[in-house]
Amino acid sequence: MPVKINLETASKNPIYKQLVDQFEEAIRSGKLQPGEQVASMNDFAAQMGISKETVKKTYGILREKGLLIPQQGKGFYVAETYLDAKPRVLVLFDKLSIYKEVLYNSFAEELGDNADITILTHNQNLDLFTYYLDTCLDKYDYYVISPHFPLDEKSQHQALKLISRVPNRKLIMVDHWMQDYSGNYGAVYQDFENDVYEGLMQGLDKLKASAGLKVITLPSSLYGSMISKGIQKFCADYEVPVSFMHSVPEEVLPNETYLILNSQLESGLAALARKIKSQNLEVGKDVYIISYNEFEINEVVLNGLTTISTDFKQMGLTAAAMILEKRSWKEHCDFKMTRRGTF
Repeated sequence: MPVKINLETASKNPIYKQLVDQFEEAIRSGKLQPGEQVASMNDFAAQMGISKETVKKTYGILREKGLLIPQQGKGFYVAETYLDAKPRVLVLFDKLSIYKEVLYNSFAEELGDNADITILTHNQNLDLFTYYLDTCLDKYDYYVISPHFPLDEKSQHQALKLISRVPNRKLIMVDHWMQDYSGNYGAVYQDFENDVYEGLMQGLDKLKASAGLKVITLPSSLYGSMISKGIQKFCADYEVPVSFMHSVPEEVLPNETYLILNSQLESGLAALARKIKSQNLEVGKDVYIISYNEFEINEVVLNGLTTISTDFKQMGLTAAAMILEKRSWKEHCDFKMTRRGTF
């Protein structure tokens, strides 16, 4: 068997899992060819200095995954049909939203019939994420994960530790890149702090002429602090008055611009629109509104809702390309302002 196997005895990753990953990589890369015989369990155990039970477990998993075929009295052979099999993809989103729907639809449409996709949601819950990894880790060829978890140091450390269980060649992070995790894995992401700065830059002319920027967000917003930091930097650099609030103010003044960081379909937008109307003001003429994140219905909301947003369609297409091309890279998604009637 002309394949070099390297075992890390100090690794927390069990020996049998290391073997499964390296066998699979050897088959995918062509180092092990379809129909090629692999070492017998006894010979392989002796070569590696490990127990026969570990080899038996390894070969059993490889057999279940369709990688190896046993032949009575002869041993194990690389499956002839494996290289033509569709990759199995597990999509692990934090939650389903209209934006994740855009991402997923572009991802699934780009893959078409070239992959079998399963989708689950971890709800930003590390215990649930752990459960999914425990039950699914050896069953898929790719793991597309939105690594949105609480931002405190302990939770982030735990999330990184859990994600490290996924082999780099199988991992694709989407929407957020945990840059503290090193390796040759895939990532297609938005940069919350710097993106909002660049997005507001595209409306600088109007913002400079307005009475100031009012930002409405919820304290529970996961990346609200990162986005707010980018907004504060932009406003300081370009001398745009800014204030932050968690609800619509009692009074809306003419020539103010409101940036809503929550989903544009939540009550905040409706409450703001009602307040503006109650004061006999007109959206887009007397008061301006920008919403965070783009969705197709924005074209008709309030006669055209202006947004600043990452390109979720591009995100899905790029993640799919990594699977189709069988290679990984890091890519920052486009972020732009789409100006419509409200601004």
